[in-house]
Amino acid sequence: MKDWYTIEQIDNDTFSISEYRHWEESHNYLLNGDKYSLLIDTGLGIENILEQVQKLTDKPVIAVATHIHWDHIGGHKYFPNFYAHEAEINWLNGEFPLTMEQIKGYVVEDCDLPDGFDVEQYEFFQGMPTKILKDGDTIDIGGRQIEVLHTPGHSPGHMCFYEKERGLLFTGDLVYIGTLFAYYPSTDPVAYLSSIQRVAALPVQKVLPAHHDLNVPDTILADMEKAFLELQASGKLHHGSGTHDYGYFSIWF
Repeated sequence: MKDWYTIEQIDNDTFSISEYRHWEESHNYLLNGDKYSLLIDTGLGIENILEQVQKLTDKPVIAVATHIHWDHIGGHKYFPNFYAHEAEINWLNGEFPLTMEQIKGYVVEDCDLPDGFDVEQYEFFQGMPTKILKDGDTIDIGGRQIEVLHTPGHSPGHMCFYEKERGLLFTGDLVYIGTLFAYYPSTDPVAYLSSIQRVAALPVQKVLPAHHDLNVPDTILADMEKAFLELQASGKLHHGSGTHDYGYFSIWF
């Protein structure tokens, strides 16, 4: 049976650690600096992501999640030094708006599970971060400066991470090829538009999403900004307006 994780190299010291055997095809990113390594998202937690990280770095690891959903913090238990946005600290302390049964259902949905995995033992990570992030903060890992962008819409504390020097934008669930989910009660379609406009204005060389295809078109930020503006102009930028198809991506309100 093939491995749970697939490692792909983005540049000399940036790697994706992907989970292609789950329908969400989640991507977690390891950025190696001179002093630290930064792990952006820790995946579903179905297998031990720490073992993969240790193949790629011997530096101390800081973990950070684009947002506090089960498929982005599943491996946080292996990284005691982790950061989170101030708007979602309550989700790490018993106030996440879904039940464990709902979460377990999403974890095993359309998934080629590894032998021995028992979903009944699955836990939704809880804990207090070593640092609380806010918009405009910088994470310095030694020779690499990663800017924190608060980009709500998909979730209240959603963050993108921008490395200006290399033009890398790690977009989490804000931007990817496929269906963008903005229909949960905890999503905000109007804030989503503002966040898209913000990242579309950046000089980005490469978009690195949290799901599905890693080969993202250069035009994706501009295309999504145009789509959201069209929805706003037509009075459809709200919950319940349905799914809107734009070819290589769609938006579900």
